[in-house]
Amino acid sequence: MVTEHDLLAGYPRETEIDPQRVADQAVADASVLVVLDDDPTGTQSVADLPVLTSWEPDDFAWAFGQNAPAVYVLTNTRSLAEDTAAERNQQIVVNALAAAERSGVTVSFASRSDSTLRGHYPLETDVLAATSFDVTGRAVDAVIIVPAFPDAGRITIDSVHYMRTADGLTPVAETEFARDATFGFTHSDLRAYVEEKSAGRWKADGVTALTLDIVRGGAEGIAEVLAGLRDSAPVVVDIVTENDLRALALGLAAAEAAGKNLLYRVGPPFVRARVGQAPHAPLTAADVYGDAGSAAVGGLIVVGSHVGLTTRQLDRLTARQPLARIAEIDVERVLDEKAAEGHLAGLVADIVASLGEGDVVVHTSRLLRRSDSADESLEISRRVSAAVVDLVQRVLAARPPRFVIAKGGITSSDVAAHGLSIRHAIVRGPMLPGLVSLWEPVDGPAKGIPYIVFAGNVGDDESLADVVRILSHTSVPVAV
Repeated sequence: MVTEHDLLAGYPRETEIDPQRVADQAVADASVLVVLDDDPTGTQSVADLPVLTSWEPDDFAWAFGQNAPAVYVLTNTRSLAEDTAAERNQQIVVNALAAAERSGVTVSFASRSDSTLRGHYPLETDVLAATSFDVTGRAVDAVIIVPAFPDAGRITIDSVHYMRTADGLTPVAETEFARDATFGFTHSDLRAYVEEKSAGRWKADGVTALTLDIVRGGAEGIAEVLAGLRDSAPVVVDIVTENDLRALALGLAAAEAAGKNLLYRVGPPFVRARVGQAPHAPLTAADVYGDAGSAAVGGLIVVGSHVGLTTRQLDRLTARQPLARIAEIDVERVLDEKAAEGHLAGLVADIVASLGEGDVVVHTSRLLRRSDSADESLEISRRVSAAVVDLVQRVLAARPPRFVIAKGGITSSDVAAHGLSIRHAIVRGPMLPGLVSLWEPVDGPAKGIPYIVFAGNVGDDESLADVVRILSHTSVPVAV
């Protein structure tokens, strides 16, 4: 197992960079960064930015009116087929550019995806570049590829992408993520990954690399490397720390100031660094509810993810936290048309009654239903997701909970956009350091209810219980 210390031995030390310096030098006069997020968990590294689950021009007009340096758009494309994902990306770019012209702002685009390299690449960046050119006539010079997520142990050194483990660094192609049925890959060297995923359109030896010596060498060096690039040239970037991300942000801003048109394919923390935000401290109950607290009693915890970590977190939650009810959506009954309605109606009635007493967990069956047919498996997933959405909608209408947590990427997307009908929200900050984000819905039936986006495979065994404990901390005392 390779050690981080050995790999870094030949590179300069990181330089401490104040995020305010980035905000002052790289953001003040920059365009608004529109972040197309293929999974709602991408907001986990930022705070106080608008997020959209719909992308009509009026939605963008609202977001641009917040005067924020970046706007997130929840695309959920990691769960979509290629043609649908491409169409959605195209729609978002067209509508964002139309709204930007109407609002008098300029925009640039980032495609936010997985720090372990799963997602529709290069499809999504190809569509963003082509659509932007069709609308504006301006070609993208380079696609900057930055999957690193140091908070979660994903770093890149000498263009090789690694995961930190207890034993050292593991090349990402040697992890379970590389065996993903839809987005699998075989190369950890990002240059070879680009060649593999582009089916040879770009050769590994022709991919530009911003290695740590360049990143840590100053903004001028970064801009100089990018100066001669054209035609959406792929650029892979070494990142080990937050300071490296800030150094990169300064260099990218210098390149853009010199006239380069850049597109980004990035992991979660890139946006935080690019807009000059410092990591936000985890939110407390006082941060979430204010001095007045919350009059609501019970929170709703919706668990859809089936990864091992989520199951362990669920076990620890039920062991540690007093709960009014633990309800299970029986997948077999959901898939039975005759039994589904009665099953869901009974669950909703029990959950609504229990929310008056305390927190309620509702989870799908822990035994994952599979099929040998890809189409049948997708249909099973859709029907289970529809049941989760239906349940949340009914509970919200009958008794708004104190908070809602959704566990799992697809689950959190469906609950936000459909179960709670969130159209516009503000990302207020993390519940855990850099990992779990809280949204404040600003309109619709969930307005004012804290919504927590909790990825399936983040944190440790205690993390879900920790977040629930914070959000459940003291309700408003009843006057007597």
